Amino acid sequence: MRLGRIASPDGVAFVSIEETEGSTTAKEIAEHPFGTPTFTGRSWPLADVRLLAPILASKVICVGRNYAAHIAELGSETPENPVIFLKPNTSIVGPEVPIVRPPSSERVDFEGELAVVIGRPCKDVKAADAASAILGYTVANDVTARDQQKIDGQWTRAKGYDTFCPLGPWIETSFDPTDAAITTELDGEVRQRSRTSLMLNDVPTIVEWVSRVMTLLPGDVILTGTPEGVGPMLAGQRVSVSVEGIGTLSNPVVDKP
Repeated sequence: MRLGRIASPDGVAFVSIEETEGSTTAKEIAEHPFGTPTFTGRSWPLADVRLLAPILASKVICVGRNYAAHIAELGSETPENPVIFLKPNTSIVGPEVPIVRPPSSERVDFEGELAVVIGRPCKDVKAADAASAILGYTVANDVTARDQQKIDGQWTRAKGYDTFCPLGPWIETSFDPTDAAITTELDGEVRQRSRTSLMLNDVPTIVEWVSRVMTLLPGDVILTGTPEGVGPMLAGQRVSVSVEGIGTLSNPVVDKP
């Protein structure tokens, strides 16, 4: 199932996005998409509504240094265990919402990533049971003020600005994260091209590691790390992150007035 969140003339709603007879329809879900969703009977052509971030997480947990080539391009050391950090949920935006470069940073980078969406409350999940805790997967951009990351020595400020966590365009519940292509384009030029099979820590390992530390709640998002090729974005440019089997998340870039 492809789950989304939309703004329509009737308000904001969770929806199931379905292809029917050559058209794409957003069918309204009653209440929330967790468990077995029920439907209200209302629907809209997808072209007539606006896609929002597919989920508003209570927290966004990110994995750093999870692709060897990215570690090499940053000149960092390979960690023995997953390195995790948090982005505030106020950094989440949806497709087509501008990424706002703060005036305090001279370099704001894109980082295309696969994101995991948690489907139930869980703690101390074993890797073998990780799939049972996952609602589905979406596409993310872990936007980073690279200069501030280097200056601060920890990553909260550099990763935490409003608009620094684009998510979308929807959640794919029938997705195999083992070996999917991940690509980032800047103004149509490919800057990142890799596969999820190159992660140092796969999704089950990440879910086990994170859930040992903190309780995960329905809708929480885990970003699984970015491959090599990260780079700066300038105002007026457009960044698009694609994950094979899910879709493309695209956002323009602007400077904060």
